[in-house]
Amino acid sequence: MKVLLLNGSPNVNGNTARALEEMRKIFEEENIETEVLQIGSQEIRGCCACQSCYKTAQCVFDDMVNEVAKKFEACDGMVVGSPVYYASANGTLTAFLDRLFYSTRFDKRMKVGASIAVARRGGCSATFDQLNKYFTISGMPLASSQYWNSVHGAKPGQVEQDAEGMQTMRTLARNMSFLMKSIELGKEKFGLPEKEKGQYTNFIR
Repeated sequence: MKVLLLNGSPNVNGNTARALEEMRKIFEEENIETEVLQIGSQEIRGCCACQSCYKTAQCVFDDMVNEVAKKFEACDGMVVGSPVYYASANGTLTAFLDRLFYSTRFDKRMKVGASIAVARRGGCSATFDQLNKYFTISGMPLASSQYWNSVHGAKPGQVEQDAEGMQTMRTLARNMSFLMKSIELGKEKFGLPEKEKGQYTNFIR
């Protein structure tokens, strides 16, 4: 089994990276393969609504989005970590996720998702909710922990002092490992849930 961990911070070795590393160590203990991908420091533009991906199943901008799409299809779970900017996720990460989830056409159901937010003080809950929406709209179960998935720290390394936050990261990784393994067993015995043909409507008929 494999989990992708996306670092949405422009700081490669900042507090978001440290929180993800705390999870990575637990995944390793659980014999789950991991790959950490640095997203927040990349030059990634937003979606231009060209709809090209409807025909090609990949984004028209051939950058890291298309590269990660292949890894996303092959993985069993994804963790997305972001610093908090104005009570929201990093804009680069948001642009990346918009394009990744919209352009890919493979079945994401039952891949497990988890998000973590890192802040000096406030805005974690709003960022946490924002990131979770990518998973829930795609049929991906959310892994839970013992509290909202957040840690606090300003200067690099300060999250080490947030004992509860770091414990939350470890608990999240253990729960996510259990959920992925349980889903894999369920898929072997029962398969995936029935999927109806999509009904796409708006408020104007």
